[in-house]
Amino acid sequence: MTKPSLPDLLHAAVTAVGGTERPGQVAMAEAVAGAVDEQAHLLVQAGTGTGKSLGYLVPALAHGERVVVATATLALQRQLVERDLPRTVEALHPLLRRRPEFAMLKGRSNYLCLHRLHEGVPQEEEDGLFDVFEQATPTSKLGKDLLRLRDWAGETETGDRDALTPGVSDRAWGQVSVSSRECLGASKCAYGAECFAEAARERAKLADVVVTNHALLAIDAIEGAPVLPQHEVLIIDEAHELVSRVTGVATGELTPGQVNRAVRRAAKLVNEKAADQLQTASETFERLMELALPGRLEEIPEELGYCLMALRDAARTVISALGSTRDKSVQDEDAVRKQALAAVENVHAVAERIANGSEYDVVWYERHDRFGASLRVAPLSVSGLLREKLFDDRSVTLTSATLKLGGDFNGVAASLGLAPEGTEGEDVPPWKGLDVGSPFDYSKQGILYVAKHLAQPGREGSRTDMLDELAELIEAAGGRTLGLFSSMRAAQAAAEELRGRLDVPILLQGEETLGELIRAFASDARTCLFGTLSLWQGVDVPGANCQLVVMDRVPFPRPDDPLMSARQKAVEEAGGNGFMAVAATHAALLMAQGAGRLVRATGDRGVVAVLDPRVERARYGSFLRKSMPEFWYTTDRNQVRRSLAAIDAAAKAAESSQAAQPEAADPED
Repeated sequence: MTKPSLPDLLHAAVTAVGGTERPGQVAMAEAVAGAVDEQAHLLVQAGTGTGKSLGYLVPALAHGERVVVATATLALQRQLVERDLPRTVEALHPLLRRRPEFAMLKGRSNYLCLHRLHEGVPQEEEDGLFDVFEQATPTSKLGKDLLRLRDWAGETETGDRDALTPGVSDRAWGQVSVSSRECLGASKCAYGAECFAEAARERAKLADVVVTNHALLAIDAIEGAPVLPQHEVLIIDEAHELVSRVTGVATGELTPGQVNRAVRRAAKLVNEKAADQLQTASETFERLMELALPGRLEEIPEELGYCLMALRDAARTVISALGSTRDKSVQDEDAVRKQALAAVENVHAVAERIANGSEYDVVWYERHDRFGASLRVAPLSVSGLLREKLFDDRSVTLTSATLKLGGDFNGVAASLGLAPEGTEGEDVPPWKGLDVGSPFDYSKQGILYVAKHLAQPGREGSRTDMLDELAELIEAAGGRTLGLFSSMRAAQAAAEELRGRLDVPILLQGEETLGELIRAFASDARTCLFGTLSLWQGVDVPGANCQLVVMDRVPFPRPDDPLMSARQKAVEEAGGNGFMAVAATHAALLMAQGAGRLVRATGDRGVVAVLDPRVERARYGSFLRKSMPEFWYTTDRNQVRRSLAAIDAAAKAAESSQAAQPEAADPED
């Protein structure tokens, strides 16, 4: 039988999802197919609107071997599993003469635990198990959530938290879920045969395509114990997020509250001497943390070092004792023991890691108004880990709308542990970079405006000239503005000031859930939405209601960010340009993502305004501009006001015309 061609397969898939074939999508699919066949590595930049999901799914399904697709966001996972994969599989089935299976796999804590649901939550303060369903009042928010979870448990097929609509609070979900460390294991659990997490793993073992997230991919790589099924091909979507997600998984934390919980959970399961030893070490740690000042610890202070060694040794003693001591008063001892062991093992692991003082780790204190002080440790770089664990024995394709920074792929590649493109040698995974462009004509659809006349932003103080400029731009645009700010304080100050000046609604991140804010912004042309990091990457509002995207300043990392400053210093000590490799690359990635909020469809028009003159004046300004879509560029404030007013007038005319059209007659009338 003749093997179906890739163009035929892609055409069938695009038709099935109701899309339009794009040249970039075809080029991407061919490149992915080539990389898979050659067991090679590929970085693909595919602009918004390319249809990159089908650009990698079609060649992956055609390949026939198991493929793992890892994404960063829940929205894309849902789109793949609920929309793209079912339709694509259905469309390709007649051509492939087989029906590829697909499944979603997440970390264990994402699935409802039947043992927790039916037996209750081990509580350190009480004998036995605490039935939170009985204790929570039915009229409280927690009580309502828990009762709904109990009903849902009898209906759901997957037990996946994300399938529960509307969702529940983290506190409520914590009562019915367990981490992998707390899990009893299917063979020891009375509910093992019905376990949702185990069922998800079994489905993944049988699937041709497994959709997962960056965090689980990182756990699979870091912990050495395979979580994902064996696979020939790995595709990482939203790859610009990978380094930060892997860093998050590889970061350890100790807080007084966390250590105290470990003490309480273990106290009734070990002998008094072991419990007292951990209690004493915990109290010493708590006293030290009361005095902790935020910032990096380039060397571990002697007193903290002794305290961490005491915590490590006491935790090790408790872990050994947990295996032999039995307390007859404890009900469901296996569950209680497992939860205690998980808590104490975490204390032991983090205390030992910090006490050992690896040159490849960064250690710092953080202090939160609400949560108090914490001691944190993270890898100086994850590039070596990724090079060793990611690119071995499989073909890896990484894709995103933003992988080329400053005009090439090498910056992102270096963060992934890859040498510059074309480098050859042992232990150097070869790779190719491909930019398939975008279906949008950025130079005709958008303007990049840099307000070079403004004063350079300082670290502190109000920016009156910036707020004046922002107000004028919003007035010219008639609202329709997404304001992306480098800090929550700046977003709040701008919202407070402009609400008093302008006759347009201004929504502020934090005053409502993000989903509600975006819905309100998308539904009213005059509305503006101000916020920080999650808005830079998480807003998709095509059409006339988002015609001005404003960035208040270049989003460099905070100078006091311990991890970023340590990474910058390490690059400089190795002879590189730390500022460009770390701070400028971080800013460029965010600015590329932020600018991408403007044009989401072929009919979109608008302006990206950067209210920071350094993008025009500073030496690194051209690097930042090259990282953004190729909009028409200007520093002429009057030109931009005229353009915004014209875009606003056109949008209003289109809205009036649409409103004036008579509604189509109902065919049933």
